[in-house]
Amino acid sequence: MLEPAEQQQREDRFARFVLPELDVLARVALSLTRNPADAEDLVQETLLCAYRGIGRFDGAHPRAWLFTIMRNTEAKRHRRRRPQLLRDPDSGDVPEPADQRFDAPEDVVVGAELDAVVVQCLATLPERHRQVVELVDIDGLSYAEAARVIGCPVGTVMSRLHRARTRIRHRLSAAGLAPKRSMR
Repeated sequence: MLEPAEQQQREDRFARFVLPELDVLARVALSLTRNPADAEDLVQETLLCAYRGIGRFDGAHPRAWLFTIMRNTEAKRHRRRRPQLLRDPDSGDVPEPADQRFDAPEDVVVGAELDAVVVQCLATLPERHRQVVELVDIDGLSYAEAARVIGCPVGTVMSRLHRARTRIRHRLSAAGLAPKRSMR
């Protein structure tokens, strides 16, 4: 059992370093799991591990520290669900996203056709490419942060992102939705 002063210090450090990152953790967890319930579970497990280890954390780079915990936690969860690991991520067996319509201003401006093509493009990307697009382009993580989440070198993130963006650009061009490049 911790002394009251130690307990208060742990709670203060947790509030200072971990709580400000909750939104990012939730978005990244959803990108990793593709299921809202699993994402919530992953965030909870990550927070528990962070709370237990906050006394050993040096205070530098809390987001990177939390992403490492999350990546390791997700790896442990996958080892527990071994049969899912046998599926080939390059097979294209990506579940189709639910067709959700929101009345946001972006939907009105961008248009349903573009939305449908982009959603389809993301759904047909291989898992490793879709994941970097979501982490960098949607969640706003830096290349280094995305590399820590995925557990690969920064160059790999950059390469996968380039390939994914190229595929999306080609699909948008084929659908007549890509911007025309000016001739100089």
